[in-house]
Amino acid sequence: MKDDMVPTLSVSHLHTQFTTRAGIVKAVDDVSFSVMPGQIMGLVGESGSGKSMTGYSIMGLIDHPGKVSDGSILLQGRELRGIPAEAMRKIRGDRIAMIFQDPMMTLNPVLRIDTQMMEAVLAHHDVSKDTARAMSRDALARVGIPSPDERLLAYPHQFSGGMRQRVAIAIALLNKPDLIICDEPTTALDVTIQGQILYEMQKLCRESGTALIWITHDLSVVAGLADTVCVMYAGKIVESGTVAQVLDQPRHPYTHGLIASAPSRNPRGQPLRQIPGMTPSLLNLPTGCAFRERCDRASAACAVSPPLEHADGRALRCFHPITELAEATS
Repeated sequence: MKDDMVPTLSVSHLHTQFTTRAGIVKAVDDVSFSVMPGQIMGLVGESGSGKSMTGYSIMGLIDHPGKVSDGSILLQGRELRGIPAEAMRKIRGDRIAMIFQDPMMTLNPVLRIDTQMMEAVLAHHDVSKDTARAMSRDALARVGIPSPDERLLAYPHQFSGGMRQRVAIAIALLNKPDLIICDEPTTALDVTIQGQILYEMQKLCRESGTALIWITHDLSVVAGLADTVCVMYAGKIVESGTVAQVLDQPRHPYTHGLIASAPSRNPRGQPLRQIPGMTPSLLNLPTGCAFRERCDRASAACAVSPPLEHADGRALRCFHPITELAEATS
């Protein structure tokens, strides 16, 4: 079992930016968090909030015109930022794996499944092809693919979209990595299969000590899966804490708005609640708090960017937090 005292991943003051003709886009702006062995962290927010870019930054997948411009990314105490590309390739897929929303970003359409899965094993481990094939077969069975021996001989186009995603998840699980980053991997799957995958992920983390970052906009998935949650808005983390803290008693108005807009929380027959306005362009953010133009609690003080303050095991970036439980659930 891995050392529980050392975080599997520790991200500190991470900045990722893209240089465009219109200016510099701060896709990830001063993001910090850590994930312990066996822990599942949910990373939530609207589209464009910087969730996926945070994952790509950790994986070393940011390329020109983007770059990780500042900050630290420690994997079990080892700095990943700035290491040679060849060293990062050895870590990627072995110690860190990523599951993408689109499985065709993972799968090569002209290679059989067994070829792709066995390559993922043989690239990092000195084992026989028979052992690599057995590991591949077991991984397919683990994610609920029937007749795994036959499926190993198939090509990606012979699978449905949901089955392709399960193959992509199986590839990520192959080498039992220390950290898995999941970028909305169950969005294309039906509810039954989604539940099966979530159960397998939880089981993997409990049994092997693998840390998991689950990137999603679906708070109901985070509520049933994660231990901790970070809420992102306009490239920044605005609230973080345990799932019980953040989802049961949200303190940031944006977190409260996300939870309140879930259809399941809406009274029958009433119009769906929504957060007013649109997410601002990262090229043209308002001064101060990026959420202030959509926030009914904003004041003149919000023209200055609020710091991320830590208290009671949670972090919050807001001058006017929601303080009462009744106020948060109204």
